[in-house]
Amino acid sequence: MARLVLTRLLWGVGIIATIIVLNFLIIHMVPGDPVAALVGEYPAPPEYLAQIRSEFGLDQPLIVQLWKYLVNLAHGNLGFSFANRQPVFDLMWSRAGNTLLLVIPALVLAAIIGVILALAAAPRAGSAYDSSVTALTLFGYSVPVFWLGQMLVLLFVIMLGLLPGQGMYSLRRSPEGFAAFLDLLWHMVLPVFCLTIFKVAVVARTARASIISVLGDDFITTATAKGLSRRYVLWRHVLPNAIIPVVTVIGYSFGTSLTGAILTETVFAWPGLGQLFVNSIANRDYPVLLGILMMSTVLVVIANIITDILYAVLDPRVRRSYEARNA
Repeated sequence: MARLVLTRLLWGVGIIATIIVLNFLIIHMVPGDPVAALVGEYPAPPEYLAQIRSEFGLDQPLIVQLWKYLVNLAHGNLGFSFANRQPVFDLMWSRAGNTLLLVIPALVLAAIIGVILALAAAPRAGSAYDSSVTALTLFGYSVPVFWLGQMLVLLFVIMLGLLPGQGMYSLRRSPEGFAAFLDLLWHMVLPVFCLTIFKVAVVARTARASIISVLGDDFITTATAKGLSRRYVLWRHVLPNAIIPVVTVIGYSFGTSLTGAILTETVFAWPGLGQLFVNSIANRDYPVLLGILMMSTVLVVIANIITDILYAVLDPRVRRSYEARNA
């Protein structure tokens, strides 16, 4: 097991380093000038533009900029935001908690609801109930997040007036204590639902296929022949053997959750990393873009490493197979 963990960690470090370099080169090759974005449409003297370019190191060759960025990164320095005039780490840290407030509840709800739907639908494969669940998950998987968010705002905010549509807290009042917590939960309903619906579809479809596969195994037939209830067989025998693909999907969803958060936070004006990413694109704020992309890369790699380790923990056959290959 220790060799498995070490191998995955070394693999992850190599992947992260490669992607960091590629992100840096791609972002700096994209058309657009950060200095022009900072100055705006107002005319500025060439000397002032040159001073800003020199201040941020943009007047140096690309390979020199890359080397300095990697050196600073090795010392834990993510750079300085052009547009926000503050260290990138501090800026991202102030927004990361807001994004996690959406992502973590969405992932937990998606895992629970998706597995429950799959457990209810898989034993009835081919029935009207199973077809309804399949159609629902297909809709959730296919609908664009940004479109769904706008439709939710139109329905629940504009037409019905039931829920708030933007921000984290109400602007007309300043609740405190438990009232502020309730106000935050009320503002989270629509963005969390928007993030959850897609992930529920992915988890449910994966879990359903895995459960149907396990239901055809001989040990399930034996357990049923012994007179065990269907609920007992599903929860004690089927689910533990069908859970590994679901763990993969959940781990992958956590690593890529920032993608959905970008669109969701933009629609609902949620002050998290997604909205910061969109604003940084408009401002050509290279250090912030690189910081967010690096964080997303690290999350994806860590999620995959944890998933591989959970594979070995949940299924001894995976662990024995790896040990046999490296014996």
